[in-house]
Amino acid sequence: MQPVRPAIALTVLCLLISPALAEPPGFKALAIGDPAPDFKLPGVDGKTYALKDFAEARVLVVIFTCNHCPTANAYVDRIHKLHVDYKDKGVALVAISPNDPLAVRLDELGYTDVGDSFEDMKVRSKEKPYPFPYLYDGETQKTSLTYGVLATPHVFVFDRDRKLRYNGRIDDAEVKPPKSHDARDAIEAVIAGKPVPVEKTRVFGCSTKWSDKREDARRALEKWDKEPVTLDEIDDAGVAKLAKNDTKKLLVINVWATWCAPCVAELPEFVTMNRMYRRREFELVTLCLDDPEKKDAALKTLQEKKVAATNFLVRTKDRDKFAEALDKEWPGPVPYTLVVAPGGKVIYRKSGPVEPLAVRRAVVGFLGRTY
Repeated sequence: MQPVRPAIALTVLCLLISPALAEPPGFKALAIGDPAPDFKLPGVDGKTYALKDFAEARVLVVIFTCNHCPTANAYVDRIHKLHVDYKDKGVALVAISPNDPLAVRLDELGYTDVGDSFEDMKVRSKEKPYPFPYLYDGETQKTSLTYGVLATPHVFVFDRDRKLRYNGRIDDAEVKPPKSHDARDAIEAVIAGKPVPVEKTRVFGCSTKWSDKREDARRALEKWDKEPVTLDEIDDAGVAKLAKNDTKKLLVINVWATWCAPCVAELPEFVTMNRMYRRREFELVTLCLDDPEKKDAALKTLQEKKVAATNFLVRTKDRDKFAEALDKEWPGPVPYTLVVAPGGKVIYRKSGPVEPLAVRRAVVGFLGRTY
């Protein structure tokens, strides 16, 4: 039997948590027939939306989703298709992110390039434009509490009188072809004025990140900050072997030096990436170009920046030979960043200060955004 991957095990655990234990104060699970709770929330398009803004719609579909969740990522295209298929049939669709971004641990971001903050939602919407309102409820979570959001994604379908007719999942699959199109069937029934065949289904996805989880996120940071930081040495042959990447892991390689201020300033960005992705087939490697006699100073810098990764001090007699071993296209300046796939193919390279979003996109573009 294949071992269960930690990320999948965590999701299953979250889904099996008793709602009675997981519900925060003010949580109210909407029942079939309940009226749609009002809201006033900011959208990524710069507008503010309320329930009244969708008054002309025959059917209102409210989907709670987010940026970071791999299950939510698996449903992005299907949510878009729901909008396209029904926008001309009197159906309005609105997406709302329920999560408090400060309650999301970094190791919960292993399938995304951005988090769940309002600014990150704007970044995501530029990458993949939302043709429907995408609203932020992470500051107060008042709307999410009144709707009773259990996970992302979570769907609520309301009729013309804004009475709840369906509460549950989009369908019965994530990355596989669905067999039960629950939300779509509900929409079709409401449009036709017929009873919804299945009014309530289980919700599968990442649990809502309520504000009371902030403490857990803070404790995780404290724990990671205490991880040991080491610095080994590597020669030209070792660098050449590293560049070939005869492993199953995606390597992010950062070349830096203590005398390079931009190098030191950007080390925390790599620490964040390492904490996000290291539970997957991922490894962060830093290569320090300091003189070997100053190894202690380099290690001190790494320790101060909490770089608990695979850290090497380069020992070479020929800088050009080292550069050829690492990447023939490297022009020489530091900092320098590479993303190397298994087998040695470079899928991203950047000379000069790092562009964190570009690196993260290269990482999840290769590793995938879903389970």
